[in-house]
Amino acid sequence: MHVALITGAASGLGWELAKACHARGDHLLLTDINANGLAARVAELGGERVEGLSGDITDPELHRQLLDACQVLFGRLDVLFNNAGITHRSLTTRTDPAVFRQVMAVDYHAPLELTLAALPLLRESRGQVAAIGSMAGWMPVLGRAGYCAAKSALGQAFEVLRAEIARDGIQLLMVYPSFLDTPIDRNALGADGQPAGHARSTIGRVRGADWMAGEILKGLAAGQQRLFPDRGSWLASLLWRVAPALYYRQMSRRFAGELPTSSTVGASSAREESTTQPASRAELAPTKKQSAP
Repeated sequence: MHVALITGAASGLGWELAKACHARGDHLLLTDINANGLAARVAELGGERVEGLSGDITDPELHRQLLDACQVLFGRLDVLFNNAGITHRSLTTRTDPAVFRQVMAVDYHAPLELTLAALPLLRESRGQVAAIGSMAGWMPVLGRAGYCAAKSALGQAFEVLRAEIARDGIQLLMVYPSFLDTPIDRNALGADGQPAGHARSTIGRVRGADWMAGEILKGLAAGQQRLFPDRGSWLASLLWRVAPALYYRQMSRRFAGELPTSSTVGASSAREESTTQPASRAELAPTKKQSAP
Protein backbone atom coordinates (compact mmCIF):
# COMPACT_ATOMS: atom_id res chain seq x y z
CA MET A 1 0.00 0.00 0.00
CA HIS A 2 1.25 3.48 -0.95
CA VAL A 3 -0.47 6.42 0.79
CA ALA A 4 -0.39 10.02 -0.44
CA LEU A 5 -1.64 13.14 1.35
CA ILE A 6 -2.37 16.03 -1.03
CA THR A 7 -3.25 19.57 0.04
CA GLY A 8 -5.23 21.91 -2.20
CA ALA A 9 -6.62 18.82 -3.93
CA ALA A 10 -9.98 20.11 -5.15
CA SER A 11 -8.62 21.92 -8.20
CA GLY A 12 -5.60 22.79 -10.30
CA LEU A 13 -2.33 21.00 -9.72
CA GLY A 14 -3.61 19.28 -6.56
CA TRP A 15 -6.45 17.65 -8.46
CA GLU A 16 -4.11 16.56 -11.27
CA LEU A 17 -1.76 15.04 -8.69
CA ALA A 18 -4.72 13.23 -7.11
CA LYS A 19 -5.77 11.74 -10.44
CA ALA A 20 -2.23 10.71 -11.32
CA CYS A 21 -1.59 9.10 -7.92
CA HIS A 22 -4.96 7.35 -8.02
CA ALA A 23 -4.23 5.98 -11.49
CA ARG A 24 -1.03 4.35 -10.26
CA GLY A 25 -2.89 2.69 -7.38
CA ASP A 26 -2.17 4.98 -4.43
CA HIS A 27 -4.47 5.34 -1.44
CA LEU A 28 -5.29 9.03 -1.07
CA LEU A 29 -6.17 11.49 1.67
CA LEU A 30 -7.21 14.73 0.02
CA THR A 31 -7.73 18.08 1.69
CA ASP A 32 -8.94 21.49 0.53
CA ILE A 33 -10.63 24.53 2.05
CA ASN A 34 -13.42 24.18 -0.54
CA ALA A 35 -15.55 21.52 1.16
CA ASN A 36 -18.08 21.12 -1.66
CA GLY A 37 -15.41 20.97 -4.33
CA LEU A 38 -13.44 18.42 -2.35
CA ALA A 39 -16.49 16.21 -1.81
CA ALA A 40 -17.15 16.25 -5.54
CA ARG A 41 -13.55 15.21 -6.29
CA VAL A 42 -13.63 12.37 -3.77
CA ALA A 43 -16.90 11.14 -5.28
CA GLU A 44 -15.44 11.39 -8.78
CA LEU A 45 -12.52 9.15 -7.92
CA GLY A 46 -14.73 6.88 -5.81
CA GLY A 47 -13.82 3.61 -4.14
CA GLU A 48 -12.31 2.77 -0.79
CA ARG A 49 -8.88 4.14 -1.65
CA VAL A 50 -9.87 7.83 -1.42
CA GLU A 51 -10.81 9.90 1.61
CA GLY A 52 -11.30 13.65 1.95
CA LEU A 53 -11.05 16.05 4.87
CA SER A 54 -11.80 19.72 4.28
CA GLY A 55 -10.45 22.65 6.26
CA ASP A 56 -8.13 25.64 6.37
CA ILE A 57 -4.58 24.46 5.76
CA THR A 58 -3.24 27.17 8.08
CA ASP A 59 -5.06 25.57 11.05
CA PRO A 60 -2.79 23.30 13.14
CA GLU A 61 -5.87 21.36 14.24
CA LEU A 62 -6.46 20.35 10.62
CA HIS A 63 -2.87 19.13 10.45
CA ARG A 64 -3.50 16.90 13.46
CA GLN A 65 -6.74 15.58 11.98
CA LEU A 66 -5.08 14.80 8.65
CA LEU A 67 -2.22 12.87 10.19
CA ASP A 68 -4.54 11.04 12.57
CA ALA A 69 -6.67 10.07 9.56
CA CYS A 70 -3.59 8.73 7.74
CA GLN A 71 -2.79 6.57 10.73
CA VAL A 72 -6.35 5.36 11.42
CA LEU A 73 -7.52 4.85 7.83
CA PHE A 74 -4.33 3.61 6.17
CA GLY A 75 -1.81 2.95 8.92
CA ARG A 76 0.94 4.93 7.17
CA LEU A 77 1.95 7.93 5.07
CA ASP A 78 4.37 7.57 2.15
CA VAL A 79 4.30 10.92 0.35
CA LEU A 80 3.14 14.38 1.39
CA PHE A 81 2.33 16.85 -1.39
CA ASN A 82 2.43 20.42 -0.03
CA ASN A 83 0.45 21.96 -2.85
CA ALA A 84 -2.17 24.37 -1.43
CA GLY A 85 -1.35 27.99 -2.18
CA ILE A 86 -2.60 31.53 -2.61
CA THR A 87 -1.24 34.58 -4.40
CA HIS A 88 -1.92 38.27 -4.91
CA ARG A 89 -1.54 40.80 -7.70
CA SER A 90 -1.05 44.22 -6.15
CA LEU A 91 1.65 46.81 -5.68
CA THR A 92 3.50 46.56 -2.39
CA THR A 93 2.83 50.16 -1.41
CA ARG A 94 -0.93 49.75 -1.83
CA THR A 95 -1.47 46.30 -0.36
CA ASP A 96 -3.12 45.82 3.01
CA PRO A 97 -0.52 44.11 5.25
CA ALA A 98 -3.17 41.52 6.13
CA VAL A 99 -2.92 40.26 2.54
CA PHE A 100 0.80 39.67 2.99
CA ARG A 101 0.16 37.85 6.26
CA GLN A 102 -2.44 35.60 4.63
CA VAL A 103 -0.17 34.72 1.70
CA MET A 104 2.71 33.96 4.06
CA ALA A 105 0.47 31.82 6.29
CA VAL A 106 -0.79 29.66 3.42
CA ASP A 107 2.34 29.47 1.26
CA TYR A 108 5.05 29.20 3.93
CA HIS A 109 3.92 28.53 7.49
CA ALA A 110 1.29 25.91 6.64
CA PRO A 111 3.44 23.58 4.49
CA LEU A 112 6.40 23.82 6.85
CA GLU A 113 4.29 23.12 9.94
CA LEU A 114 2.38 20.27 8.31
CA THR A 115 5.62 18.67 7.14
CA LEU A 116 7.19 18.89 10.58
CA ALA A 117 4.09 17.31 12.13
CA ALA A 118 4.18 14.52 9.52
CA LEU A 119 7.81 13.55 10.13
CA PRO A 120 7.09 10.68 12.56
CA LEU A 121 4.91 8.93 9.95
CA LEU A 122 7.37 9.68 7.15
CA ARG A 123 10.27 8.29 9.18
CA GLU A 124 8.41 5.03 9.61
CA SER A 125 7.80 4.68 5.87
CA ARG A 126 11.07 6.33 4.80
CA GLY A 127 8.75 8.45 2.73
CA GLN A 128 8.87 11.49 0.50
CA VAL A 129 7.86 15.14 0.62
CA ALA A 130 7.07 17.28 -2.41
CA ALA A 131 6.73 21.03 -1.88
CA ILE A 132 5.43 23.31 -4.61
CA GLY A 133 7.59 26.41 -4.65
CA SER A 134 7.80 28.91 -7.49
CA MET A 135 10.35 30.64 -9.65
CA ALA A 136 8.92 33.79 -8.01
CA GLY A 137 10.91 32.70 -4.98
CA TRP A 138 14.11 32.98 -7.01
CA MET A 139 13.61 36.43 -8.55
CA PRO A 140 11.49 39.54 -7.94
CA VAL A 141 8.21 39.78 -9.85
CA LEU A 142 6.38 43.10 -10.00
CA GLY A 143 3.08 43.18 -8.14
CA ARG A 144 3.73 39.99 -6.17
CA ALA A 145 5.97 40.99 -3.26
CA GLY A 146 4.11 38.85 -0.73
CA TYR A 147 4.07 35.80 -2.99
CA CYS A 148 7.76 36.17 -3.85
CA ALA A 149 8.61 36.48 -0.15
CA ALA A 150 6.52 33.46 0.85
CA LYS A 151 7.87 31.20 -1.88
CA SER A 152 11.43 32.31 -1.17
CA ALA A 153 10.95 31.48 2.51
CA LEU A 154 9.44 28.11 1.58
CA GLY A 155 12.33 27.24 -0.71
CA GLN A 156 15.02 28.21 1.78
CA ALA A 157 13.37 26.40 4.69
CA PHE A 158 12.83 23.19 2.75
CA GLU A 159 16.30 23.21 1.22
CA VAL A 160 17.66 23.27 4.79
CA LEU A 161 15.11 20.72 5.96
CA ARG A 162 16.16 18.26 3.24
CA ALA A 163 19.66 17.99 4.68
CA GLU A 164 18.30 17.55 8.19
CA ILE A 165 15.86 14.73 7.40
CA ALA A 166 18.00 12.85 4.88
CA ARG A 167 19.55 10.85 7.75
CA ASP A 168 16.02 9.55 8.48
CA GLY A 169 15.68 8.22 4.95
CA ILE A 170 13.12 10.89 3.94
CA GLN A 171 13.45 12.34 0.45
CA LEU A 172 12.40 15.92 -0.31
CA LEU A 173 11.61 17.31 -3.75
CA MET A 174 11.34 21.08 -4.21
CA VAL A 175 9.36 21.96 -7.33
CA TYR A 176 9.98 25.39 -8.84
CA PRO A 177 7.38 25.91 -11.57
CA SER A 178 6.80 29.14 -13.42
CA PHE A 179 3.28 29.97 -14.58
CA LEU A 180 0.69 27.16 -14.60
CA ASP A 181 -2.87 27.22 -15.87
CA THR A 182 -4.52 26.77 -12.45
CA PRO A 183 -7.02 28.60 -10.22
CA ILE A 184 -4.31 30.11 -8.01
CA ASP A 185 -3.87 33.05 -10.41
CA ARG A 186 -7.53 33.26 -11.38
CA ASN A 187 -8.34 33.56 -7.65
CA ALA A 188 -5.51 35.99 -6.87
CA LEU A 189 -6.14 38.60 -4.20
CA GLY A 190 -5.99 42.31 -4.89
CA ALA A 191 -4.58 44.99 -2.62
CA ASP A 192 -7.68 45.00 -0.40
CA GLY A 193 -8.03 41.22 -0.18
CA GLN A 194 -10.80 41.08 -2.76
CA PRO A 195 -10.30 39.43 -6.17
CA ALA A 196 -7.61 41.11 -8.26
CA GLY A 197 -9.13 43.36 -10.88
CA HIS A 198 -6.62 42.87 -13.68
CA ALA A 199 -5.25 39.97 -15.69
CA ARG A 200 -1.89 38.48 -14.80
CA SER A 201 1.32 39.10 -16.68
CA THR A 202 3.65 36.16 -17.27
CA ILE A 203 7.24 35.16 -17.97
CA GLY A 204 7.95 32.05 -19.99
CA ARG A 205 5.50 29.40 -21.08
CA VAL A 206 2.19 28.78 -19.30
CA ARG A 207 2.05 25.02 -18.70
CA GLY A 208 -0.88 22.72 -17.99
CA ALA A 209 -1.34 21.33 -14.49
CA ASP A 210 -1.66 17.77 -15.81
CA TRP A 211 1.78 18.00 -17.42
CA MET A 212 3.25 19.41 -14.21
CA ALA A 213 1.75 16.61 -12.11
CA GLY A 214 3.37 14.03 -14.37
CA GLU A 215 6.76 15.72 -14.09
CA ILE A 216 6.49 15.80 -10.29
CA LEU A 217 5.78 12.08 -10.08
CA LYS A 218 8.70 11.38 -12.40
CA GLY A 219 10.92 13.53 -10.21
CA LEU A 220 9.89 11.69 -7.06
CA ALA A 221 10.45 8.32 -8.72
CA ALA A 222 13.93 9.40 -9.80
CA GLY A 223 14.82 10.72 -6.35
CA GLN A 224 15.36 14.26 -7.62
CA GLN A 225 15.96 17.03 -5.12
CA ARG A 226 14.84 19.94 -7.29
CA LEU A 227 12.65 20.33 -10.34
CA PHE A 228 12.89 23.35 -12.67
CA PRO A 229 10.30 22.63 -15.37
CA ASP A 230 10.45 25.95 -17.27
CA ARG A 231 13.80 26.72 -18.86
CA GLY A 232 12.84 30.30 -19.76
CA SER A 233 12.05 31.26 -16.17
CA TRP A 234 15.16 29.48 -14.94
CA LEU A 235 17.28 31.54 -17.33
CA ALA A 236 15.48 34.69 -16.13
CA SER A 237 16.45 33.82 -12.56
CA LEU A 238 20.08 33.56 -13.64
CA LEU A 239 19.80 36.94 -15.36
CA TRP A 240 18.57 38.42 -12.07
CA ARG A 241 21.73 37.18 -10.36
CA VAL A 242 24.32 38.16 -12.96
CA ALA A 243 22.74 41.31 -14.44
CA PRO A 244 20.04 42.60 -12.08
CA ALA A 245 19.68 45.99 -13.79
CA LEU A 246 18.95 44.31 -17.13
CA TYR A 247 16.51 41.94 -15.44
CA TYR A 248 14.66 44.89 -13.88
CA ARG A 249 14.30 46.57 -17.26
CA GLN A 250 13.02 43.40 -18.90
CA MET A 251 10.63 42.64 -16.02
CA SER A 252 9.27 46.20 -15.97
CA ARG A 253 8.42 45.95 -19.65
CA ARG A 254 6.88 42.50 -19.37
CA PHE A 255 4.87 43.38 -16.26
CA ALA A 256 3.91 46.92 -17.27
CA GLY A 257 0.26 46.01 -16.74
CA GLU A 258 0.92 45.71 -13.01
CA LEU A 259 1.80 49.40 -12.77
CA PRO A 260 -1.04 51.91 -12.31
CA THR A 261 -1.91 54.44 -14.98
CA SER A 262 -2.21 58.09 -14.04
CA SER A 263 -6.00 57.76 -13.99
CA THR A 264 -5.91 54.93 -11.47
CA VAL A 265 -3.48 56.62 -9.11
CA GLY A 266 -6.05 59.11 -7.91
CA ALA A 267 -8.72 56.46 -7.59
CA SER A 268 -6.43 54.22 -5.57
CA SER A 269 -5.40 57.09 -3.32
CA ALA A 270 -9.03 57.95 -2.70
CA ARG A 271 -9.76 54.35 -1.69
CA GLU A 272 -6.81 54.34 0.68
CA GLU A 273 -7.91 57.57 2.33
CA SER A 274 -11.48 56.32 2.74
CA THR A 275 -10.39 53.11 4.46
CA THR A 276 -10.83 53.42 8.22
CA GLN A 277 -10.42 49.80 9.30
CA PRO A 278 -8.20 47.09 7.79
CA ALA A 279 -9.97 44.02 6.52
CA SER A 280 -10.04 41.07 8.89
CA ARG A 281 -8.25 37.84 8.07
CA ALA A 282 -11.59 36.12 7.48
CA GLU A 283 -12.62 38.79 5.00
CA LEU A 284 -9.32 38.50 3.19
CA ALA A 285 -9.54 34.77 2.72
CA PRO A 286 -13.00 33.62 1.68
CA THR A 287 -13.03 29.84 1.41
CA LYS A 288 -12.83 29.76 -2.34
CA LYS A 289 -9.58 31.73 -2.48
CA GLN A 290 -7.12 29.25 -0.99
CA SER A 291 -6.53 26.92 -3.88
CA ALA A 292 -4.01 24.79 -5.62
CA PRO A 293 -1.21 26.29 -7.67
